[in-house]
Amino acid sequence: MPGLVNALVIAAVVALVVVRQFRARQVDADRRWWLVPVILAVVSLREPGMLDADHHSESALLLGVELLIGLATGAGWAWTTRIWVEPDGAVWSKSTKASAAVWIVGIGLRVGLLALGALLGVHQSSQALLLGLAATLLVRAGILVRRAQTIASADARAAAYGDAMPLPTRKERV
Repeated sequence: MPGLVNALVIAAVVALVVVRQFRARQVDADRRWWLVPVILAVVSLREPGMLDADHHSESALLLGVELLIGLATGAGWAWTTRIWVEPDGAVWSKSTKASAAVWIVGIGLRVGLLALGALLGVHQSSQALLLGLAATLLVRAGILVRRAQTIASADARAAAYGDAMPLPTRKERV
């Protein structure tokens, strides 16, 4: 049953992420951007059996590669996301076609990894995929928040004394 629950969680998270990634969204660096990835990681680690008992080292190697794919996908997704600052100072982001390409390549690599595991006879649970997804979302959110903070601070103009005061009108002399 945990495999089915993990598969449903993975499908729901991927659907939510795919739907939301191509809409402009405000980047809020103050909120807990790390919370959803941490919850996904806890869900993936709550049950034993992530590693195949018969093929422990091969299973651990596949898990490590899954995590590396997740980290690379998250970084690629974050760096291909468009970020801009509105006149009110709010930072917004929206994924691009390059972001979709990163997702497609990441999914292709994961499918290849699952095929390699099946070829080697290694039992792979959905927990590894869920942990890789958590890594993807954590890295993407972290890089986006960092980029948003950098772009917001570069765009922000420091207030100076007298900024709020109206400028005096010039008198013409004839």
